[in-house]
Amino acid sequence: MLSCIQRSSRTSFVLKKCYHDYVRAFSPGSGVVIGVMNSRGTRSHQEDFYSFVTLSLDPEELRLSVKKAHGLDWDPSSVGDVLARQAVFIGIYDGHGGSAVSQYLRQELHGLVESVNKSHIPELYAWIQEIGGYFKRFKGGALAPWISDPEDAPPLDLEARMTQAFFEVDQHLSADSMAQSCGATASVTILHSLDSPATPFFSSKKLALTDTRVLLCSTDGGKVCAMTENHHADARVESIRLRRMMGSSLITDSFGESRWMGALANTRCLGDLRYKKFGVTPEPEVRTKLLEGSEWAYLVLISDGISSMLSDSEVVDLARDAPDPKSAAQRILSFAEELGGEDNATAIVVPLAGWGKIQGPDSTRELREYRRLQAVGSERQRRM
Repeated sequence: MLSCIQRSSRTSFVLKKCYHDYVRAFSPGSGVVIGVMNSRGTRSHQEDFYSFVTLSLDPEELRLSVKKAHGLDWDPSSVGDVLARQAVFIGIYDGHGGSAVSQYLRQELHGLVESVNKSHIPELYAWIQEIGGYFKRFKGGALAPWISDPEDAPPLDLEARMTQAFFEVDQHLSADSMAQSCGATASVTILHSLDSPATPFFSSKKLALTDTRVLLCSTDGGKVCAMTENHHADARVESIRLRRMMGSSLITDSFGESRWMGALANTRCLGDLRYKKFGVTPEPEVRTKLLEGSEWAYLVLISDGISSMLSDSEVVDLARDAPDPKSAAQRILSFAEELGGEDNATAIVVPLAGWGKIQGPDSTRELREYRRLQAVGSERQRRM
């Protein structure tokens, strides 16, 4: 069965198809699998981009990743080599200062995640240390086991694979003058079905999730599970990391927004190469979760144009009861715009096995209605 992935966009660019945009599985049926809505807002140009593809990864590496993270001894031979290698990759790239980096990520990041080789890590680590400043004391993070003798080290796990790919992006961009002053954040998720026989991610009973930033919606009351926090300079994890290594360079502007070095809202991003020695890192905060598919209705990826306007709970509640993922993504984006959102905005909704089975009330309905009414007056003032 080939389940096609459908997309929708308000912009005129065309995605370059690099890998499969379908999922192989032993199951009947097909249809809209992933819902995407993308808007330029009131900005003069688009800096948000996205991609979704099916990767082919080493089954032994996937087995070891699942065992390391979840203690589950998954057997790749139970589904055969082709299906055991399959993992779905979804990403949103939120650009700032220009679109050069976010467009590069749209075209190249998934290919790097698929193709990185552990034998290149010592050379990559040497380049990282040459950046100086913050990275003089960088010990390699998730790449540490492969720095000294990669050939005798175990296969990469997914955290190390993603970390290597993110750093290689910056290495590839280091000769690009535009990447010195513009950058992008990357919200990425990898879905890997553990069912036997193999099933697509949207109907999997057991699913491994590896991500850098995603919202999960539970079928139990529509509760939201945020896998990581936004990587703003004043966020708990980021402020601890930066102050430990660099001291304090956090400046709050007249609008109450915190900026690192007085310039950057996000301190884990790709590109922005002139700020790297001051603690801005491409190193992703990778989280993993073993999902019982029926317990989760869908996952959502959003760009800052939406997360700056809506709470996590509002985002997942807006998607509930939608007839399909595309409509769910449309509801999220439209509400952010209705509240006065002006930034580029992207929402991706990925259905899971619990799609359409959320129990319990919509906990943010009254709050959203209040905010909608308040926004009406604000909109009038903006027009005056």
